[in-house]
Amino acid sequence: MEPTTIAPLTVDALMSQSGVQFGTSGARGMVVAMTDRVCYGYTQGFLQYLREIGEFSGGRVALAGDLRPSSPRILAACAQAIRDMGAEPVFCGYVPTPALALYAFGQAIPSLMVTGSHIPDDRNGIKFYRPAGEVLKSDEGGMKRQALDFAPGTFDGDGMLITPASLPAMTDVTAAYVARYVAFFGRRALAGRTIGVYQHSAVGRDVVLQIVEALGAKGVAIGRSTRFIPVDTEAIRPEDVVLARDWAAEYGFDAIVSTDGDSDRPLLADHTGEWLRGDVLGVLCARALGAGTVVTPVSSNTVLERSAAFGHTMRTRIGSPYVIDAMNAALAAGQDKVCGYEANGGFLLASDFVVDGEVLPALPTRDAVLPVIAVIAAAQGRQVRDLLSELPPRVTYSDRIQNFATAHSEAIFATLLAGTQAEQWARLDRYFGGIAGGITGVDLTDGIRMTCASGAVLHLRRSGNAPELRCYSEADDGETAAKINAAALKVVQAALSEGA
Repeated sequence: MEPTTIAPLTVDALMSQSGVQFGTSGARGMVVAMTDRVCYGYTQGFLQYLREIGEFSGGRVALAGDLRPSSPRILAACAQAIRDMGAEPVFCGYVPTPALALYAFGQAIPSLMVTGSHIPDDRNGIKFYRPAGEVLKSDEGGMKRQALDFAPGTFDGDGMLITPASLPAMTDVTAAYVARYVAFFGRRALAGRTIGVYQHSAVGRDVVLQIVEALGAKGVAIGRSTRFIPVDTEAIRPEDVVLARDWAAEYGFDAIVSTDGDSDRPLLADHTGEWLRGDVLGVLCARALGAGTVVTPVSSNTVLERSAAFGHTMRTRIGSPYVIDAMNAALAAGQDKVCGYEANGGFLLASDFVVDGEVLPALPTRDAVLPVIAVIAAAQGRQVRDLLSELPPRVTYSDRIQNFATAHSEAIFATLLAGTQAEQWARLDRYFGGIAGGITGVDLTDGIRMTCASGAVLHLRRSGNAPELRCYSEADDGETAAKINAAALKVVQAALSEGA
């Protein structure tokens, strides 16, 4: 009888077994599925891949986490995997993702951030960084094929470590993060301003307040929470809209700033408490920095091109790895002052930027602090709202259907995109043409982005990291953008009920 050969467990197989998916935002899944064994396995696979490509041979690996209740346990499992790979875990505490990245890039060591970003705390995730930048799409295949080796007796039947793991003493990385912005903007950059810092459960809530005050503003902490609040900077909760307006009226703030859970996506409200859209914030930040080349996903506001403020603009699929790939291509083509942003407002620097003789070093990962500080500082005695009046009138809006199974999205998209291009356009026009005029253009770069005869835009996209279907809309005024967004989502719901 031939001996039985047991195939090694790979990261890809672990992903299938656990349901914890791996994509552009790293590993993400339900907390109950993210057992110690799963988190250990993902970390092991990550470091094995880096060893394979010559970027890891032991040494130190930095890690940090957000304020979700599950983050400490997951961090401990990741730290144990690092030890068992012959390396030293460097625990950077509960800090913003860009603060961790700034430290790790400066040390040229791998790092990982335990965070689920903006999604509810019944889910969590692990974001991985190579020694010089994010894990990109081109790295995914190499990570997924890694064979895992779990020593016998490491995990119990529920996938939890039999011997509980611990975290080492904390290494401070926030001081350097604060110093980055003080050195560039100066201690008087926000002098005379009163700025509210909406803290909720953001991991960077105290660091953001510290930076605001270090730049000369009077900072006021508001809205601190002891429970995790899933603040999504692309789909702002109605209660946060009301809160910001009430705070602005009560305190007379010049601005209100906040972030998502791991503090790499910003929120900025003007003196009236109106939140700025992240993609408009990105344009204002790029303009304040004097950017030459700006990269952003296809879902972002077309005010980028309409402003005519930049020498080069590039559009990508949604996700920071795609933005980074395009920024790298721009650098390789000899372009300078290269930056990027996402519709969520997270801002990335591919180049060092020099303004008034001060240098802001490159940081090619999402950052929430830079855009809010740059834009408030750029107002120079005026209100943030005045900067918006200098841009062409164009408003984006986004909403989502939550708890929308991936299978539902796939079925609807398969129906809408069946057949030839002419058949696709005709079908899209039949479903959506009555919302803002007939469909005059379709872009399938990422999802289904439709240009309407009125000039409005409707963009449907399946979320890559949560069971959601998102709709982005764009029009010349906010009321229209919100109205057509709701109408498009209503069409999707109707199509689902019809069995599309």
